Amino acid sequence: MTGQALDQTRNTTSDVAGAQARQRLLAGLAVKERHLDVAGVSTAVLEAGDGAPLVLLHGGIECGGIYWAPVIARLGQSHRLVIPDVPGLGESGPVTRLETAALDGWLAAVLRLTGAEKPALVAHSLLGSLAARFAAQRSGLLRQLVVYGAPGLGRYRMPLGLMAAAIRSDLWPSERNTARFERWVFYDLDQTRQRDPEWFGAFNRYMLSRAVVPHVKRTMRRLLQAGTRQVPDAELRRIGAPTRLLWGRHDRMAPLRLAEIAGARLGWPLQVVEDAGHAPHIEQPEAFVRALQAALA
Repeated sequence: MTGQALDQTRNTTSDVAGAQARQRLLAGLAVKERHLDVAGVSTAVLEAGDGAPLVLLHGGIECGGIYWAPVIARLGQSHRLVIPDVPGLGESGPVTRLETAALDGWLAAVLRLTGAEKPALVAHSLLGSLAARFAAQRSGLLRQLVVYGAPGLGRYRMPLGLMAAAIRSDLWPSERNTARFERWVFYDLDQTRQRDPEWFGAFNRYMLSRAVVPHVKRTMRRLLQAGTRQVPDAELRRIGAPTRLLWGRHDRMAPLRLAEIAGARLGWPLQVVEDAGHAPHIEQPEAFVRALQAALA
């Protein structure tokens, strides 16, 4: 077998494993999945629930919006959920350039095409920083903004250990390197795994299946650069929609102190999820839902 044929076989195997893992992540959820042409980009969107529209925007993660799965059932009881995959991540197609203007146009089109009129927008991590820029320009499209674990709200310097773990995961995607990175994401990785080992295993398999895709790698690098850049206060103060912060108490990737300073500086209330790191919606889903409901109240 030639090297090219071997690579094609590996890619096919990875795609099959990824598709099976994705199905497992959504098992038992009343979710509709569709692909929309959004500003020329094939965009995967999950939709669920009924009620006031709530858009969940994932952070810089290879798997895209499917990582909201642990809270979809609870949030769908009171909201109509719209969960898109950002261009280049998850099941969405890539874009040539991923700058603020392109993302602004894409997100505005997602809201229009899904009929999510004046939604509450919850934006996590690197996309939280970019969503704040979106809200500063297009507050009229939003009812409310919840910025969640976003490093761009203040002066941010990535910890060296996190940087090393991220580089390893990018260059050599593997279960071992993913686990190293997840030690930074979760306050208690072992307990998080044990809560539902089958789901967490599928989560890692799907992430790895996307992490080897060249355009996913490119998108992750671009988002890391854009999402860690500080958003100027003058821009943040232009946000007209009511804005709240939500953070894990033990976030090692974007420390809680960053949120406390930003909240005091900008007058934005802060909800904190105890016993959680950077992704409370996976680590402490029940507590996350309560905190988000309080932020949206």
